[in-house]
Amino acid sequence: MRKQWLSAPYGLWAIVFSIAPIAIIAIYSFCSRSPYGNIIYEFTLENYQKFLQPIYLRVLWRSIILAVQSTLICFILGYPIAMMIAGSGSKQKNIMVMLFVLPLWTNFLLRTYAWMVLLRDQGVINQVLMALKIIDGPLKLLYNHNAVLLGMVYNFLPFMVLPIYSVLSKIDSSFIEAAEDLGATNFQVFARVIFPLSLPGVISGLIMVFMPAVSTFVISDLLGGGQTVLLGNLIQNQFLVARNWQFGSAISMMMITLILITMGLTAKYQREGGRQLW
Repeated sequence: MRKQWLSAPYGLWAIVFSIAPIAIIAIYSFCSRSPYGNIIYEFTLENYQKFLQPIYLRVLWRSIILAVQSTLICFILGYPIAMMIAGSGSKQKNIMVMLFVLPLWTNFLLRTYAWMVLLRDQGVINQVLMALKIIDGPLKLLYNHNAVLLGMVYNFLPFMVLPIYSVLSKIDSSFIEAAEDLGATNFQVFARVIFPLSLPGVISGLIMVFMPAVSTFVISDLLGGGQTVLLGNLIQNQFLVARNWQFGSAISMMMITLILITMGLTAKYQREGGRQLW
């Protein structure tokens, strides 16, 4: 009984700040909109049917593609970095972890603005390349798909590195030594021992990168310059510009469903697929 009372504040917090807002959004998503913009509390699937229009499905597809691309790039870059940190000495390890955590202390918006300064036509990158006579005119590095992808990878890479590093640093070295004593090569040790044992960190990293990537709107707004519209931008516009909270809520519910499906698939793979493979 005492433990239940101690957990009551956390339960109340979850209800007020997590469950209740999602419930309100779910209710709004099934409401209709009057010609004057007011909410009509009657059940309708109009908002979800509207989302099935080709223009909005293209936004959904673009958001998924960008999120998957950024997640894969973060994994390809992050896993070797996590291994390098985990294999370093204690002093070097602390410094490397600090270098990855330090940017997170800076405001997310400021970090994204910094890339705008670097990538614009008169930015540092173009100025250096023109000074070295590598290019004659400025490259169009800003306001395109690649700029948005770069911003995602930069901002979300720590969320891939840190979970994998956390798991790698806890792997018992006796497993690796046993594999080496049995004649396993470095690749076999990695493929059959290190990587399978690090799967929980990999799964956590994939989820922690994919979720903010598929729902971001600041990066695509600033680095994409309005040319790359994602689900986050669409939701923002519906709530703040179009004042169509019902349609914005329906899109939000679709995004939440997408994230939950992704989490469910990765969790299922972690429980079943990993065991079958290894």
